[in-house]
Amino acid sequence: MSAKLPRSLQNISLFLERLPGIGEKSAKRLAFYLLRLPDSELKQFANQIASVKELTKKCKVCMNLSEEIMCAICEDLSRDKSVITVVEDTLDLLSMETGNIYNGVYHVLHGRIDPLNHIGPEHIYIDKLIDRLDPKNNFDTEIKEIVLATNPDMEGEATAMYIKRKLQDVITAKQKLITITRLGYGLPMGGNLEYADYMTLKKALENRQRF
Repeated sequence: MSAKLPRSLQNISLFLERLPGIGEKSAKRLAFYLLRLPDSELKQFANQIASVKELTKKCKVCMNLSEEIMCAICEDLSRDKSVITVVEDTLDLLSMETGNIYNGVYHVLHGRIDPLNHIGPEHIYIDKLIDRLDPKNNFDTEIKEIVLATNPDMEGEATAMYIKRKLQDVITAKQKLITITRLGYGLPMGGNLEYADYMTLKKALENRQRF
C-alpha cells in the first residue's frame, strides 16, 4: 500500500495547488512549511486569510483595492487628477507606481473583455470610468487625458478599443476636450504590465500616442 499524506495535510496541498504558478510538488512543500510554523504564527496567518475579503474594499472613485472608502492615491492632493490611467488590475497599478514615473491617478477595471471566458464589458468597471467624466464624480477636476494602459495583447487591445469608442461617444455628446492616449510600445506585444520593469514602463509612458 503506497504512503499517503494525512487527509488534513492533503486537503491543504490540493488547495495550494489551485493557486497560480503552484504545482503539485510546490504545493506539498508549502503544506509542510505551514505544518512546521509555530502555532501562533499559523493562527495569525489563518486569521489574515479569513479576514482579507472582509477588510478589502474597492475605492469608490478608481476601484483600486483599499481598506478605506477611498484609496491613498485618490486622497493624495499632490496627484494630477486631470490625467487618468486605465489599468486591468491592481497589480498593473502597482507596477506603474514603481520608480515615481507617473503622478496622475488611475482607474482599475478588474479584468478585460474576453469573450472566450465569457467576460463582457458589463463585467468590468468601464461604466464607472465613464461616470468620472463628470467633474462632480472626479474631485471637481476636469479630465484632460485618459491613458489606456490595458495590456498589449489581443484581449487588452480589444478592451482599449471598446473603451475608446465609449469615451469618444461621451466626449462628442458633451463637447469635452479630453485626449485619449495609449501606452507606447515600449512594452512587448503579448506581455503583461505586472512583469514589466520600471524603465520599460517609463519609456512606454513617454512614448504614448493619441489613440
